Amino acid sequence: MTEPEARAQRPAAGPTTVLVIAKEPLPGRVKTRLTPPYTPAEAAELAEAALYDTLQAVRAMPARRRVVVLDGRPGGWLPAGFDVRPQCPGGLDERLAAAFADSTGPTLLIGKDTPQVTARLLAPALAPGAWDDCDAWLGRAEDGGFWALGLATPDPRLLRGVPMSTARTGAAQHDRLTAAGLRVRELPPLCDVDTAADAERVAATVPGGRFAATLARLRQGARR
Repeated sequence: MTEPEARAQRPAAGPTTVLVIAKEPLPGRVKTRLTPPYTPAEAAELAEAALYDTLQAVRAMPARRRVVVLDGRPGGWLPAGFDVRPQCPGGLDERLAAAFADSTGPTLLIGKDTPQVTARLLAPALAPGAWDDCDAWLGRAEDGGFWALGLATPDPRLLRGVPMSTARTGAAQHDRLTAAGLRVRELPPLCDVDTAADAERVAATVPGGRFAATLARLRQGARR
């Protein structure tokens, strides 16, 4: 492919920075709720595949910048076109708050637990008019958390102290935004990959991705 052809295939730059908060996919440190039935090494393979699919989707989005906010070291799963920033220490609310604090201008943060995410799904929050009459975007997770949060003006105070990893995290984050007087729009709810049942469900929605292929390979290996 020539350089002009490569440029033609790149998405146009949009007004919004996209952050992906992630952990280095190491056995025993990621997707521990997948064990059992999967071994820690297999759970790490699934985590890496989910992260890979997420980053490939972000590559196709019209973002101003693409940043991985990483706990650990980058590996072969990291495509070109991303900046990498380290996560700060502390609880999840502090780490998310710090990720926004290090950003300027409209910013959308997503996690790495929703490999079914697509550029089309996030299009409303990334379009040129995404922030007209809107101060925040929220994508709730089906388990009660949230998978996406966008802020027109990043303010870490909007996240600090929000209870994380509960059945009311998404609702509490929404309440924090509206209590601050922000106009909030919502993205469709998605299923996080936390359990083996979640993995099966999510893989069925994106059968052509690396996550689905990795799950199918591991499932096949378990049957032998």
